[in-house]
Amino acid sequence: MKNKTLILVVLFLIPIAVISFNKEETNFSLPNHIEEIEVIVRLDNQTTITIPLEEYVMGVVAAEMPASFHIEALKAQAVATRTYTLSKLNKNPNYEITGSDQAFIQKEEMQNKWKDEYEKYYQLLKNIVNETKGEALKQNEQIITAFYFAMSNGYTEDAISVFQIEENYLKSVESTWENETINKFSFTIYLSKTDFCNKLGIDCQDIEITNIQKTKSNRIESIEINKQKFSGIDIRKLLNLRSTDFTIKLSDNIIEITTKGYGHGVGMSQYGANEMAKRNYSYQEILKYYYQDVEIIAI
Repeated sequence: MKNKTLILVVLFLIPIAVISFNKEETNFSLPNHIEEIEVIVRLDNQTTITIPLEEYVMGVVAAEMPASFHIEALKAQAVATRTYTLSKLNKNPNYEITGSDQAFIQKEEMQNKWKDEYEKYYQLLKNIVNETKGEALKQNEQIITAFYFAMSNGYTEDAISVFQIEENYLKSVESTWENETINKFSFTIYLSKTDFCNKLGIDCQDIEITNIQKTKSNRIESIEINKQKFSGIDIRKLLNLRSTDFTIKLSDNIIEITTKGYGHGVGMSQYGANEMAKRNYSYQEILKYYYQDVEIIAI
């Protein structure tokens, strides 16, 4: 393996347009060849590994999307993964990517996950990553921040509503391919009244739900429970819900909560991508649908 110090020096020398959340330029530049880019991955509190970007992309696709998904959806995931990673490295070449950024698994974990189908899926993903090698998404000569998530409620969400980021390529779009025909599109959990109140930190004498405000994608923007105001994101985190599109039903001492979709809702929907691929959309068409007005470039 090349000397890591030399790699980092090279990364600072070759010019290219970059992006950050506030669009301020940094001093970091991508190298001319994709093979020269390496990623520092933090596996746990004590362990980091440094691996080539394309190897990292494969480990993320294996972790983030079912290998049984349509090939075009997997290709879209590979490009979104690579783009998101490059957006992080553009801001900081020493950035340690963690599971909170993107899930990642190594070969041993792939073997445990796929078991008898390991060889089949490993070769499939290897081919997919190779076929999209070096491809990333840009807008106005800048690498975009390619958020993605599992499953929409029928619409994606504006980034401003979730991450307080205003980007025209992360606006809400319809994703009507996702509906009740997909397993766990709607998902119901049941909590005891005591558990519900304790998790929200509210008085549990009586429960009163008022002033429900929704975003244009039908997700909960804010809600008042016992006169205490919560954002939909807060409720999702406190109650460990699948999404912020939820309804709450009160029944004696049981609270019934039903969600639609899964994930934060910003950017590309993975299940939506798979449903589009089944309908003969190419990975390029999928990416340009969920990320508006972008170009696919080859680094």
